[in-house]
Amino acid sequence: MTAPANAAVRCDGVVQIYKTREIEVVALRDIDLVVEDGESVALLGPSGAGKSTLLWLLAGLLRPSAGRLWLGGAEVGRLGPRALDRLRAAQIGVVMQNPARNLIPYASAAQNVAFAQRAVRRRARRPAGELLERVGLTSVRDRPAGLLSGGEQQRLAVAIALANRPRLLLADEPTSQLDAESGRAVVELIKEMGPTSVVVTHDPRVSEAMSRTVTIRDGRIGAEGRDGEDFVVIGREGAVQLPPEYHELLPPGSMARVEPLRDGVILRRAGE
Repeated sequence: MTAPANAAVRCDGVVQIYKTREIEVVALRDIDLVVEDGESVALLGPSGAGKSTLLWLLAGLLRPSAGRLWLGGAEVGRLGPRALDRLRAAQIGVVMQNPARNLIPYASAAQNVAFAQRAVRRRARRPAGELLERVGLTSVRDRPAGLLSGGEQQRLAVAIALANRPRLLLADEPTSQLDAESGRAVVELIKEMGPTSVVVTHDPRVSEAMSRTVTIRDGRIGAEGRDGEDFVVIGREGAVQLPPEYHELLPPGSMARVEPLRDGVILRRAGE
């Protein structure tokens, strides 16, 4: 798999396995993915499909069980713990699904943004007041983050993730606790101020605003959407995930004939 020179993310056959004492759970299988600088990607799919696991890998919070992962030009598997920490601090902004995990509860909203900027050169920082204004939190800038509502905490988490002008913004359901107006403001902020963005979402407002969608089912990339059109993705060894809306025509486990065409193939149920 050849990635363009300006790729912010590259996954080459990435596998992620969670181990317990008795069983192994394969969360991701053979993930091939390239996200170029400036792209905005929505990760779609049912709960438990592996979306959040992929996001944690891209955040450098997990290392792949197999395969290779590059963030910018750095291969994660070759970085030591300190080098990986420096990469995360300098290049990656993360909004976790539970916004309280992004925050220092006893510090004010403004202090939370300032703390996120502590290790970055001054010229790279975004003004805290500007960020808080953009997410509608100017009036509560001096209130402890732990006393903010769930929606206010979510907006503050987005402001913190963008504070250091990261190269890559990763967000897990960034609008899940927001009303329509606040959700639109956060999406606009991510698109305008965000660099390359990868967002896990079930919110159609978010996925429609992104330049590309990637659908994960059962730990595999099954489909992509570009310019309003959806495509299935041919995986390694020629695997294709049939979209759920076609399972009635070709139920899982059924046999089908493959008939070649000049520009592709047709699947026909056996016996017809």
